Amino acid sequence: MEQLLGALVAIVLGVGALLLYFFGSNWLLEIVAADSVAPDGQIKISRDRLRESIRPWLFIAPALILLTVYLVYPAIQTVIASFYDGSGRNFIGFSNYEWALGDREFRTAIGNNLVWLLFVPTLSTALGLIIAVLADTVRWGAIAKSFIFMPMAISFVGASIIWKFIYDFRPIGQEQIGILNAFVVSLGGQPQTWLTVTTLNNFFLMIILVWIQTGFAMVLMSAALRGVPEETMEAARIDGASELQIFFQIMIPQVMGTILVVWTTITITVLKVFDIVQAMTNGQWDTQVLANLMYDWMFRGGGDFGRGSMIATFIMIAVVPMMIWNIRRFQQEEALR
Repeated sequence: MEQLLGALVAIVLGVGALLLYFFGSNWLLEIVAADSVAPDGQIKISRDRLRESIRPWLFIAPALILLTVYLVYPAIQTVIASFYDGSGRNFIGFSNYEWALGDREFRTAIGNNLVWLLFVPTLSTALGLIIAVLADTVRWGAIAKSFIFMPMAISFVGASIIWKFIYDFRPIGQEQIGILNAFVVSLGGQPQTWLTVTTLNNFFLMIILVWIQTGFAMVLMSAALRGVPEETMEAARIDGASELQIFFQIMIPQVMGTILVVWTTITITVLKVFDIVQAMTNGQWDTQVLANLMYDWMFRGGGDFGRGSMIATFIMIAVVPMMIWNIRRFQQEEALR
């Protein structure tokens, strides 16, 4: 009961501090600026102005309450649980974090997540931008975009099953139904169990997420490219600029805001990646990632809610800087308008 009350107090204080930090100062300044000053020098707050200022908060109050109950409160409880043992009854301080620093599987998961972060967002964003540019230069570009966007309609588990058939392995001498092994055998090579090759299997898993997210990046990039003034590109062509120069020096700077949004969105998705690893390898053969490791400790053989909560806290901490950076950037963009 004491933990529950402490968590609720922390939630109220945390939400209040965030609201005051991001909105409160500006809101109070707006009210004061619109109020009148009495002859004795005291500020008289206008009732209409106060009503107008409070009304928006009444509309967003239900959303704030739901976010507090279903997002903020569970997050705080997860952080608290990370300082307890597997049963959640005994306080053990930073023991779970000390265990993580010395655990090989945890370090492997962090390393794999870093590789995912370097590979997937960069390649998905780059491919989406290139395809968006090329598709606009051909008549059948709309059809090509439709096919490339189709994987977005497939769940991560469904996409994993599709690619599991592509990577399928059959013993030597049997017919290979996996596209990749069938291609290798047709060239005179030997079939491989691709998902067990520790130097390559993580990249085979990353390709699945790139395949899914490229369509998302392409759609947003295509919409952003339509906002690039045609007159600017025509003037560059008249001045003798090549198509590569137009692409790198005109198009990319014009859509840089969209590029950052797409890259950030895919990065957050990568930090939470779970389904693909779970369906393809379940973290075996050095393919473990943090989300799957958290699931294993919480709901599988581990059954340790303390360590599972610690891993969840680590993932949350990794996402928070990205969210703060996005909020700051949006505020700067709004200030320039």
